[in-house]
Amino acid sequence: MNDAFAFDKRQLRRSFEKAARSYDSAAVLQREVCDRLLERLPLLKIDPERILDAGSGTGYAVPGLRRQFPRASVIELDLAVSMLLAARAKVAWWRRVLGAAGGRPQVCGDLEHLPLQAASIDLVWSNLTLQWSNDLQAWLGECFRVLRPGGVLAFSSFGPDTLKELRTAFAAVDRAVHVNRFVDMHDVGDCLVQTGFAEPVVDMELVTLSYRELGDLMRDLKAIGAHNVNAGRPRGLAGRALFRRVAEEYERWRDARHGLPATFEVLYGVAWKPQPRTGPSGRPVIDIRPAI
Repeated sequence: MNDAFAFDKRQLRRSFEKAARSYDSAAVLQREVCDRLLERLPLLKIDPERILDAGSGTGYAVPGLRRQFPRASVIELDLAVSMLLAARAKVAWWRRVLGAAGGRPQVCGDLEHLPLQAASIDLVWSNLTLQWSNDLQAWLGECFRVLRPGGVLAFSSFGPDTLKELRTAFAAVDRAVHVNRFVDMHDVGDCLVQTGFAEPVVDMELVTLSYRELGDLMRDLKAIGAHNVNAGRPRGLAGRALFRRVAEEYERWRDARHGLPATFEVLYGVAWKPQPRTGPSGRPVIDIRPAI
């Protein structure tokens, strides 16, 4: 990844810590994508005992996961403590006295360094979190490590056309990095195979939100914690003159009926951790390949 697009993890955590209170009011798209990803789970025909909600945020996915898998334990993991606390606050007080978050185990940690034992999870679930990884291979490698053989990774993320209007408007004004770079679905699929996952399926859909003014879009992005925390971001405060020029460029996209569009390319992915191969004797099969 270009260093200019690398995330500053401290700034990323700080951004989501601040956004915990405002996240639910602005995360309309995040909830919709979550619901669509939940709808795909029955097709997998799985019955997990332990689920990891990787990048759980304020816990929106947990009730849906529990409805589908009532006997499963759901572990909520997020980079920001305040997000986990916001999820815990949604649990009735009398449930909270029963245990951690009222039976909702929570872990604060980095998805590229999961603080979980190997082969301890049956389903890794991740809704719109992958795009915040600096190292896709490391992220998927950690998912692979913690999954049990036969376990499933189900995720959603954003693709390259996400916020293309905003990226184009900023590019017409300066050369600094203002919008994240998102990974193409074919690259995600290749990375799944390279990591060792089997039967990966990745598909995409375009979702367009409409805004009256550019400022409304920027406020929504700020409210969900989607600040610009790239290494190549402009330093110091962006002035009103810069924002005015970007807004003028963005006006080229305005539709008389719907206002200003904001495109989101949503990726959905599913992949399995294969069972180890065994021979007729039941012993593991080891592939030995000659050096090239």
